[in-house]
Amino acid sequence: MHAITIPVPGGPEALVWAEVPDPVPGAGEVLVEVVASAVNRADLLQRQGFYDPPPGASPYPGLECSGRIAALGPGVSGWAVGDEVCALLAGGGYAEKVCVPVGQLLPVPDGMDIVTAAALPEVTATVWSNVFMVAHLRPGETFLAHGGGSGIGTMAVQLAKAVGARVAVTAGGQDKLERCRELGADILIDYREQDFVEELHKVTGGVGADVILDIVGAKYLQRNIDALAVNGRLAIIGLQGGRKAEIDLGKLLAKRAAVTATSLRGRPLAEKAAIVAAVREHVWPLIAGGRVRAVVDRTIPMRDAAAAHRVLEESAHVGKVLLTT
Repeated sequence: MHAITIPVPGGPEALVWAEVPDPVPGAGEVLVEVVASAVNRADLLQRQGFYDPPPGASPYPGLECSGRIAALGPGVSGWAVGDEVCALLAGGGYAEKVCVPVGQLLPVPDGMDIVTAAALPEVTATVWSNVFMVAHLRPGETFLAHGGGSGIGTMAVQLAKAVGARVAVTAGGQDKLERCRELGADILIDYREQDFVEELHKVTGGVGADVILDIVGAKYLQRNIDALAVNGRLAIIGLQGGRKAEIDLGKLLAKRAAVTATSLRGRPLAEKAAIVAAVREHVWPLIAGGRVRAVVDRTIPMRDAAAAHRVLEESAHVGKVLLTT
């Protein structure tokens, strides 16, 4: 088969479409013939040499895919060769074939084409696990998503709105904010022109956000705490603004607030399977019913993955960038 390899870490040009050995499914795995994958920020870090795959994972980038089951490994039941699926991966999505633990498989949602389904696994698993399983967003609460125009952001807006939350977003520029409004966002904050803490306090009467989903990290840590409501929950899932920051613990105590930080890629298989099962139970019906949709910015041939990485680096997208085999 062919896959995107990284012989030497570096810029987008480090991604090389090369012939590599076919993977063989082990016990509890299926072999998927990949139709499409999607680009995530973690892929950019891996390309640069900063985010190695977990032990035993495929060395190729790609944290999700869609395709058709080509073979079943020992002990697999409930799936058949030819089934159209999408999958959460620890790596290997940028390839023509990939082995997937059976607990990380999802059926392509009813009414959705197989290519578009590649936009779903990583964002739905990330948002559902952090915003609902960890931060317990409830109907009527105020939710803030940073990076509202990203793949994570566009899904977070829709899922929070679907459960009855009031949704605020930050994004760069009016075009991205308008797309967020179309997806259901109630409060639109241009981080280039406005201070999100001030704006959020204005529209909430000084109360703040009950739940914040943050992709920025250190740069926003104290300001996120300032923006939280009493009993608020801050879920950190990215470090685009750095790793280290100082906070005022007195403010955290006064608000009785919680700060959590999670990643998805390196979790044990059982934890990933539990998240995927929850996504299938709670999110897939929303997609099938038309209340939540995949937001795809553009589709690029997988062999041209470097071009897709440049799109993400320039933040010239809204939603997901897909790669097709």
